[in-house]
Amino acid sequence: GSGSTKTIFGFTLSHLNKNYIIIVDERKKQKHPRRYGDIMRVETSGASNLTAGADRLTGSGVQASEKMANHDLACMRTYKTIIGKVASKRDVDPALIAAIASRESRGGAAISGNNGWCPRRIGFGLMQVDKDAHTPIGAWNSVEHVDQATGILVDIIKEVQRDFPDWSREKQLKAPLTYILPKLCPLCFTSGAIAYYNMGRNVLSCPHGVDHLTTGKDYSSDVVARAQFYKRNGF
Repeated sequence: GSGSTKTIFGFTLSHLNKNYIIIVDERKKQKHPRRYGDIMRVETSGASNLTAGADRLTGSGVQASEKMANHDLACMRTYKTIIGKVASKRDVDPALIAAIASRESRGGAAISGNNGWCPRRIGFGLMQVDKDAHTPIGAWNSVEHVDQATGILVDIIKEVQRDFPDWSREKQLKAPLTYILPKLCPLCFTSGAIAYYNMGRNVLSCPHGVDHLTTGKDYSSDVVARAQFYKRNGF
């Protein structure tokens, strides 16, 4: 039809007086869509005043998230190869991995002087694996660490997918304010996998918003905005 793209074509190859018809299916060359959604289609309001203020920024929202992500961009590029390897293995968007590392440790800048530990020595590494819930693996800036942390994220995403199979892949990453469990808890609202990475799946979010119980009360919104920035900047 008009405007359609031809994906299957053929040509003839001659060799040693014999003709061979070669069929090329370009569809097989296309990368399989990431199974966990398109980060660029996830709705976000960006960083809260609390998170932006901690970075001495005036204002909040997506613009603040982008400023913080840009500040960390040079650090994140240092780990681009590591992130790419893990992203390919786990089928997770590298921009999302980079965004979590930016949010959690400022691309390592916030923890490099403490052997990869946060000040309270609970979170470890670029993506701040919680030692109370998991045994950290590898050096703080290693492929082993990034793989472990991304694996934790994937496990959470799969749990959300099982619980809410009718949601789009994007909503499973970051849910809108959605009413659930009316029989068990008429005031409960649910969150998406990115917020659960921060606060744990055993904690329900609350009517004030999907991020209200996360650090800075904006975790998934800020991470998504940073991820969209990194997606536009080579990740």
